[in-house]
Amino acid sequence: MTAGVATGLAGKLPSGQNPTPNNPIPPDRRPPGDVAPETPTPPADKRILEENEKDIKKKVEKLYELATELKTEVEKTDSSKVLSLNLVRKAEEIEKLARDIKNRSKG
Repeated sequence: MTAGVATGLAGKLPSGQNPTPNNPIPPDRRPPGDVAPETPTPPADKRILEENEKDIKKKVEKLYELATELKTEVEKTDSSKVLSLNLVRKAEEIEKLARDIKNRSKG
């Protein structure tokens, strides 16, 4: 009788779904605290991640330099009267670089 119930339940599953736990649950559907099984990172992926990390570090250094330059220029300028075009351009460049770093960090 148990085999008949199991067969009956299996027949009610939508096609393509496997009732066994071999089907991994997508990360967005896991209950809180459930950890995904570790999958080894292939060497090519690891190399790409390392290059990406180096690129992010270079861009963060550039961002720091630009922000320091902008700070120095703002301190020299009386921005209550006039805002220099150079300040606006540097701020836009900082914004663009920060957005790029953010996007690269997401992956």
